[in-house]
Amino acid sequence: MPLRRLFTDHPATVGETYWQHLGAAWSFSWRMMLASLACLVHALLPFLFEKTGSRAIMELHDRMVTNRQRHAGSGEATTEAARRHAA
Repeated sequence: MPLRRLFTDHPATVGETYWQHLGAAWSFSWRMMLASLACLVHALLPFLFEKTGSRAIMELHDRMVTNRQRHAGSGEATTEAARRHAA
């Protein structure tokens, strides 16, 4: 397998270029890291960040699954592999 395919095969399954996938994954990681810190603070101080973790999960789910399914009809991410990845 050529080295280039290691970087492009998976992003292609979700209708993205390498750079688009990098940006999306990076933004997810930052959002998850901030939500994780809010959950940690909430564990110690339950009156703070009461809905921050669950709201982050819902927002990320919408970005990853719901929006990707909407775009599938427009020719983006229409492969079976993309549908499996989104589930």
